Amino acid sequence: MTENRLFPRKLDFRSGRIDLSHGSGGKASAQLVEELFGAAFDNPLLAQRNDQAAFDVAAGRMVMSTDSFVVSPLFFPGGDIGSLAVHGTVNDVAMAGAVPLYLSAAFILEEGFALADLKRIVDSMAAAARDAGVTIVTGDTKVVERGKGDGVFINTTGIGRVPAGVGPSGDRARPGDVILLSGSIGDHGVAIMSSRESLSFDTTIRSDSAALNGLVAAMVGAVPDIHVLRDPTRGGLATTLNEIAQQSRVGISIREDSVPIKPEVNAACELLGLDPLYVANEGKLIAICAAADADRLLAAMRSHPQGQNAAAIGTVHADPHHFVQMKTAFGGQRIVDWLSGEQLPRIC
Repeated sequence: MTENRLFPRKLDFRSGRIDLSHGSGGKASAQLVEELFGAAFDNPLLAQRNDQAAFDVAAGRMVMSTDSFVVSPLFFPGGDIGSLAVHGTVNDVAMAGAVPLYLSAAFILEEGFALADLKRIVDSMAAAARDAGVTIVTGDTKVVERGKGDGVFINTTGIGRVPAGVGPSGDRARPGDVILLSGSIGDHGVAIMSSRESLSFDTTIRSDSAALNGLVAAMVGAVPDIHVLRDPTRGGLATTLNEIAQQSRVGISIREDSVPIKPEVNAACELLGLDPLYVANEGKLIAICAAADADRLLAAMRSHPQGQNAAAIGTVHADPHHFVQMKTAFGGQRIVDWLSGEQLPRIC
């Protein structure tokens, strides 16, 4: 094996730790990029080691989204901050009906953070990107002093291309439209909270964190004119529906007994004093379409593994107040308001 004269000693991924030199821009920074990030995310664009990525794009509309991830704990049942960072940004791009193409990844690391944990996060992030069919083409690393961070924060930016004839938007819901949900709600938020509080249940509650671009591709293939696509992350289903009602200047009605919630998630929410309608999700989406397209779109969702438990949960109607209302399982009616305050901090 040829000796690497620049880095005569390899990074110690078993017991090594981040120090301030890893963010200095010097040899230690170059070694971290080469032996960790470059090795995990390897692709021709990243291998150029420029401060930017240059690539050709096809004609058409492009979509761009950025997000930052500060989840606590960093590792949780069903995922970690690395896979979550990929899934979250891929999904934000996909909610425009777009095909995600490229991601950037920027890391803020705390002095003293274990290299073994960082490698685990980076490897998970690389696997999530491969599974989603996206490429991480540029990035950045900074190091802050011990006590000035919380292990690692990640910022990702994604871009994608929207196919011709596709254009979902939060302001396109119309009276008479049908609201579809791709599966059970509350899994991610409850998984995070149970890990954070060291709670144990009879069944392990796992985050639903997943990239949804494959599901979206199947959906727009069946019904190109989906009016709205949105992933109900922070603030959960309730807050997302209120956002759509305000954007589209309409009212929304949902049925409590139509909203899928796993029994163990429901039980955990009762124990924790949470309303599952407001609990974060990281692998579910809301779709709103014309009533004439609803059955076809629902069938397309259920034919995909990530939408097999999809359900029609409500309708859109005219309402000058733009309220979201829910018909309860007992036959009553309640207003489903915006989330007030912060129910679960550091959830993503």
